[in-house]
Amino acid sequence: MPNDASALLLTGLAPLAARYDGLILDLWGVLHDGERPYPGVLECLDHLSAAGKRLCLLSNAPRRVGPVTDILAGMGITRDRYHHLVTSGEATFEALARRADPWHAGLGRRCLHLGPAHDRQLFEGLPDLMLVSDPGAATFVVNTGPSTYEETPEDYGPILDACARRGLPMVCANPDLEVMVGPRRVLCAGTLAKRYEDLGGTVRYHGKPHAAVYQRCLDLLGIPDRRRILAVGDSLHTDIAGATAAGLDSALVTGGILCQDLGDRWGNPPDHNRLATLLNGGPFRPTAVLPRLVW
Repeated sequence: MPNDASALLLTGLAPLAARYDGLILDLWGVLHDGERPYPGVLECLDHLSAAGKRLCLLSNAPRRVGPVTDILAGMGITRDRYHHLVTSGEATFEALARRADPWHAGLGRRCLHLGPAHDRQLFEGLPDLMLVSDPGAATFVVNTGPSTYEETPEDYGPILDACARRGLPMVCANPDLEVMVGPRRVLCAGTLAKRYEDLGGTVRYHGKPHAAVYQRCLDLLGIPDRRRILAVGDSLHTDIAGATAAGLDSALVTGGILCQDLGDRWGNPPDHNRLATLLNGGPFRPTAVLPRLVW
């Protein structure tokens, strides 16, 4: 792989397309900004589909597939533009429903939810689960992230302290540390989970960069040769790290969470020196770098 990070930089996906039969595409920071699709994304999806590529969307959204499908459709990212959708919320729901391993089987049934009220759809279809509001009444915690965009980890200090004192295990339904919503950088559940681990709490994560969610995507794509699959994302520590661990090539989009660190504004190529510092100083290196997802 080239030592010069600028040698990885492409202007679009077209030069890569022939090398892959399928793509795993991140949502926030790649396809949309939390409010609308980025310019050129819909056309890129259409080009990929016309070229016969299998597309699996993979999101760390702490919601089930149905609601996320509806949100995407409202942005114009309709079901005819991709083949599969996998979310960390769906993975969390399935883990709580099946209790297939000893850790989840031992959680008990009284759940303290940390997150906004609209995320509680995650618990629909789990009739044996009881939501409680007091750590003293809970047997475990499900963390879907801060309730508002303005909240900080410090706002959650008291309740995390109380949960840690009781030794409550935490399920994190979104490993992302932060995400861009429009021009604003906001915290995600992963930040609260890391704070909880610092307090000595035990956390089980569902979503990127963990292996199970990538295996789900691979099963759905049905492409046996992993060398023929490209994962595209905007985070080194979730998207690129997860793809690397799964044995997949990857493309880093710099117009998402890294935009403010690597360039002056969305859509512009990243600063080459900043990009080199970022990639050469860490353990994860993508196959290619794109300023934004366009054909």
